[in-house]
Amino acid sequence: MPELPEVETIRRQLAPALHGKRISRLRVIDPKWGTPIAADELAALIEGRTFDGLDRRGKYLIFDLGDEVFLICHLRMTGNFLYDADPEVPYQRAVFELDGGHTLRFTDPRRFGTAEVILGGDALDEYFAGRLGIEPFSGALDGAALGTLASGKRTSIKAFLLDQRAVAGIGNIYADEALFRAEVHPMREAGRLQAAQYELLAQTIQDALQAGLDAGGATIDDFRHADGLYGSFQDEFLVHRRAGEPCPRCGTEVRKMVVAGRGTYVCERCQTRPRGASKRRGAAAASRSGQQP
Repeated sequence: MPELPEVETIRRQLAPALHGKRISRLRVIDPKWGTPIAADELAALIEGRTFDGLDRRGKYLIFDLGDEVFLICHLRMTGNFLYDADPEVPYQRAVFELDGGHTLRFTDPRRFGTAEVILGGDALDEYFAGRLGIEPFSGALDGAALGTLASGKRTSIKAFLLDQRAVAGIGNIYADEALFRAEVHPMREAGRLQAAQYELLAQTIQDALQAGLDAGGATIDDFRHADGLYGSFQDEFLVHRRAGEPCPRCGTEVRKMVVAGRGTYVCERCQTRPRGASKRRGAAAASRSGQQP
């Protein structure tokens, strides 16, 4: 699933290309994309408008269409925005035809991506207020903030990091990478870390996300840049998807287990397993999901 670095990579590429361009036509190929608004209604709201800006919150792209009209899009698992791509590119769900003969195509093999029109800046703020927490690079993410958000929570720290209402933009890849950098086991209770651990984890979250940004995101399955090229962060993973390989820090074999319902990668020498979280439990969870621990 595209996470903050992948979505921000797309935003940085599209923002200058789209700025000032008028949408002459919107073809909604898959009516599910803008549900519950009907395809013709969605087109009527957008056609004739000009791209004034492109922002991001968490994993959402926010297209500013002027007059406080915003189109917010979530790529979900396999969505991509491709600029001036081959007209025959597969899995197209929507096509923006722009002045000057340019196009913006939304492709999505699994059809989970969404689009929604929001009218008014206050409505936009309200939409995100209940959905997204701290932006990692906003300056608000530090150990104190992370500790406050996690206080009293008995869920695993991995599940806590995946909750977009706490810190926005983190998904499975960057949670694994941040926890490894902080030497925190993903099964640790979120509310039981030490102050120094929260401080370190706040920093490693930003470090992992920045590394992803610097590499143009990670392409594991479908993620592509706006020009169709792939990200390269998958070549720099420290533990994610490296089960059976030696830990880059200590050489111990990296293990795969299931935590918070997600395939999770960990070095259990660097990231000490908490008491009460038995290996048997991790193996059982992996077995239920059909994956190897």
